[in-house]
Amino acid sequence: MTNITNAYLHRAELWLLITTVAYLLMNGAQIFETAVLVPKWTSAPPDSFVLLKTPYGVDLKTFWIAAHSLHEVTFLLAIVFCWKLEIRNPLLVLFAIHFAVRVWTLSYFAPNVIEFQAIASGAPAPGDLLDRTTLWRNLNYLRVGIFMAVNAGLILVYLRVSRLVS
Repeated sequence: MTNITNAYLHRAELWLLITTVAYLLMNGAQIFETAVLVPKWTSAPPDSFVLLKTPYGVDLKTFWIAAHSLHEVTFLLAIVFCWKLEIRNPLLVLFAIHFAVRVWTLSYFAPNVIEFQAIASGAPAPGDLLDRTTLWRNLNYLRVGIFMAVNAGLILVYLRVSRLVS
């Protein structure tokens, strides 16, 4: 950590704090959705899909796109502003884990929810719908747990940097 100024450390700490808080807020929304909404709409498909039915059903697509986009921008800025610090590699690992889960989300979770919404609006339901929604719900618990672990990692990284600033 040679040639690191106090201004650099403060800027790094600020961006780590911003991305950690953004992740905490996002995880709070994920926990709410997972604890309150997901059990309801996965309980007895296709009848329980009424919660997903347009035009008045729950459609969190816009929220999640905005929340993840905002957080990913702050995460990348935290990496940029912490590049000269020893925590760069842990941040890169956390981002890689986050990115892998986002790819999983976009390749598995989102397409399935879109299909479930279509079924709610009248598309034919496959015979294994209950099994598919149960699998989706259980894998979602794992996904949210991974996101929470990444958030815990961000908190630990932030604490390391905040000790350098003190």
